[in-house]
Amino acid sequence: MTLRLIAGLIVSVGFTSCSNTNNNGVSSATGWKINDKKGGFQYNTNFEQKTPLGMVSIEGGAYTMGRIQDDIMADWNNNPKQQYVQSFYMDEAETTNLMYNEYLYWLKTVFPTSNDVYAEIYRSALPDTTVWRSSTGFNETLISSYLRHPAYANYPVVGVSWVQANDYSKWRTDRVNELTLERAGYLKKDAKIMEAYGDAHFSTEAYLVNPSSVYGGNKDVVHQGVKNKAKDGQRNIYATMNFGLFTAEYRLPTEAEWEYAAIGLTSSREYNSYQGRKTYPWEKTKKQKSNSRGTALKSQYANFKQGRGDYGGIAGWATDNADITNAVKSYPPNNFGLYDMAGNVAEWVADIYDPNLDQESNDFNFFKGNIYYKNRIGADGKPEIVNEQSVVFDTLRNGKLRVRNLPGQVAQVIVDDSKKQLEEDLSPSAKKRKNEITSVNDSKSRVIKGGSWKDRAYWLDPATRRFYAEDESTDYIGFRLVMTKVGQKVQTKKTKN
Repeated sequence: MTLRLIAGLIVSVGFTSCSNTNNNGVSSATGWKINDKKGGFQYNTNFEQKTPLGMVSIEGGAYTMGRIQDDIMADWNNNPKQQYVQSFYMDEAETTNLMYNEYLYWLKTVFPTSNDVYAEIYRSALPDTTVWRSSTGFNETLISSYLRHPAYANYPVVGVSWVQANDYSKWRTDRVNELTLERAGYLKKDAKIMEAYGDAHFSTEAYLVNPSSVYGGNKDVVHQGVKNKAKDGQRNIYATMNFGLFTAEYRLPTEAEWEYAAIGLTSSREYNSYQGRKTYPWEKTKKQKSNSRGTALKSQYANFKQGRGDYGGIAGWATDNADITNAVKSYPPNNFGLYDMAGNVAEWVADIYDPNLDQESNDFNFFKGNIYYKNRIGADGKPEIVNEQSVVFDTLRNGKLRVRNLPGQVAQVIVDDSKKQLEEDLSPSAKKRKNEITSVNDSKSRVIKGGSWKDRAYWLDPATRRFYAEDESTDYIGFRLVMTKVGQKVQTKKTKN
């Protein structure tokens, strides 16, 4: 291997190089030269992460998570508690119908529905469009048009369960990594379009453990090297995690991350403390202005229900310019640059719903619902890659099927002691009250945050929290994704204010 092995880093998507190197490229441990052209240890010593496409950077910090207004619902499920959130990236807007349709198209192309197994994979990803149906209302047009029609392309996707949102996030991770490796010369150009079929497609986890499994072996790979000039014998050279090409995974935000991002306290900071806290994601003092599409907002900064039978004002005076959902970015962003953190649709977060959170909960990157997985090892001692014959479907509580791992992905199993570890991690008070949680609030109930077009103003407060079954969906819940920021918390130099 040579320095040319990682030269493709300069064309990667989402990353860039900086000018500094460690010890002039010499190992401080051995004195050997790193990335020597003659061979030896190869490593990206100039790595720096950039904000991924469609996301904004959220600088982490301490904040008070929980209720700041009267608990009119009497849930007593969000008492204030001090938390610290690590820096991360977040989608600037909710996942749209257009984005989700791209996912469905990919599934149907790589797993043609003429194959019975593949057809079930496609069906398991389809949003439930019947969520618009009502026993005492007429919304049949939305059932057939909302997901697919171009008029709703930039509206938030709904009818997607928590389970489906997680599957989408894994798909998005793979597609971004796939394009990055192609541009860096580690994957054949356009193979993602011309050769992806069944278990012969790109999976990040499969590539890392068995890169020759991608595209049926990927035998024609030629690493492009410097200035796109391939060198003799440089075939079947694969990227590793050392090269800094692979993005951190896209995922649903934790409840703590979502609430922290929604509040957007940056404008109320004075030196190292916050001066009060907002009830809603926007500032009360913000002047009235037009939205990103030039439509003047009459009186609202979010899409929500003003009262019974009032979803958007009267004719000629549309208070929020919407009756159901609205196109994303139709209202001003908060101080982090995030749109629709209140109203439009409520959003799935990763956490299991537990009404008994207390001050003894973890105060760093709090998350409720850790389950750990490991790769399934085959008889040959290598991680198993799922194929058409070994694909497994889980039956959800609503009777629908969900593919556990797609063909071409690494088969994974739950770590045996994860449930035991979760029990050990509970605080004494949480253990005492654990059995008091009703069957409704079980391990299949997930937290949803933010108000929606069907909700009154109370739910626009980022501190409010509700739950919904992870395998069910509705017409007022959507989602957006986040990504953990690797490396340094803040890359820009601080200046005195």
